[in-house]
Amino acid sequence: MKLQLIATCLFGLEKLLGEEIDALGLKRIETIDGRVTFEGEPCDVARANIHLRCAEHVFICLGKFPATTFDELFEGTKALAWEDWIGKIDAFPVKGHSIKSKLFSVPDCQSIVKKAIAQRLSANYGVRWLAEEGTKYQIEFFLFKDVAALMIDTSGIPLHKRGYRPAAGPAPLRETLAAALALTARPREDVLFWDPMCGSGTIAIEAALILANKAPGLGRAFAAEAFPQIPACLWTAAREAAEAAIRRDSSYEVYASDIDEDILDTVYENALRAGVEEHMNIFCADVRKIEKLDRRGTVVCNPPYGERLMTPREAEALYRDMGKAFAKLSPWQIYIITSHPQFERFYGMKADKIRKLYNGMIPCNLYQFFKPKR
Repeated sequence: MKLQLIATCLFGLEKLLGEEIDALGLKRIETIDGRVTFEGEPCDVARANIHLRCAEHVFICLGKFPATTFDELFEGTKALAWEDWIGKIDAFPVKGHSIKSKLFSVPDCQSIVKKAIAQRLSANYGVRWLAEEGTKYQIEFFLFKDVAALMIDTSGIPLHKRGYRPAAGPAPLRETLAAALALTARPREDVLFWDPMCGSGTIAIEAALILANKAPGLGRAFAAEAFPQIPACLWTAAREAAEAAIRRDSSYEVYASDIDEDILDTVYENALRAGVEEHMNIFCADVRKIEKLDRRGTVVCNPPYGERLMTPREAEALYRDMGKAFAKLSPWQIYIITSHPQFERFYGMKADKIRKLYNGMIPCNLYQFFKPKR
């Protein structure tokens, strides 16, 4: 059975997510802001959920159609084969989004979509009332430029919730964004990866998972495991393949340090749950006193922006000190994410490359310094 699948992501991660989909041997169809559409089979629902590091959700797309009126939205939704997925007693709550579309009222669209699916299922099953007591199929609509996409969520809990981080610091970085930062820095076994402002350790742990080739979804469950159309044997096979692909003989090393000694126990506990603690060196240190080791290294960090942590002036003073300390690390590569619009001015160096990203709803830049300084 051929399926059209949609993986969603934070804005700015589409390229990395597309490359992950390519690496799974799957064909991309379309990429727009925050989502990549691709082709797959039922087994690929399991593979995508288990393996994609930068995705937030994986959806099965039942269809797309123009919808400039409520009648078009109703008829287009009703025309889709919902009975192929949703059983007679199954639940089908509806939620969604509307962007740049005439149908901008999300509650009204929710009501129309729900009514259309209910009419289709009632007619198909020959009943007037749908119990909605069985398996939950979360329906999501996405209206973009007057085109509606109707989808079923296969992930359930967002994919950034890997399961290793029940506790986090005061300004936690989403795991999917941390993975994207690590992927951009291209972690390698022969290069030390160091986050000197590690907080709860998310960037360092994601880098360690990448270096170990350990799939991020191995330690959690997914909504579609309850779908009879995607039998348990497919999930078992996907997990066994992911387990077999883990690099267990690797000698990579990841440093995670922070000035806050109290957070380091949390870092270790998170690393332990992620199964990468043996490869991590977790210690207390001041980023302003960082010293280069006699080896190749890459530094990736998420310093305070002067919003939730520190005042703007305190953050700017920190950036100045970081610039002086990191200048001594050359030719190490440096990757710093922040929302501060004048970061380079305070840091004292122009980045070799800047990438626009979003930390939740906060627009940020990833400043990349990878050319040796003279």
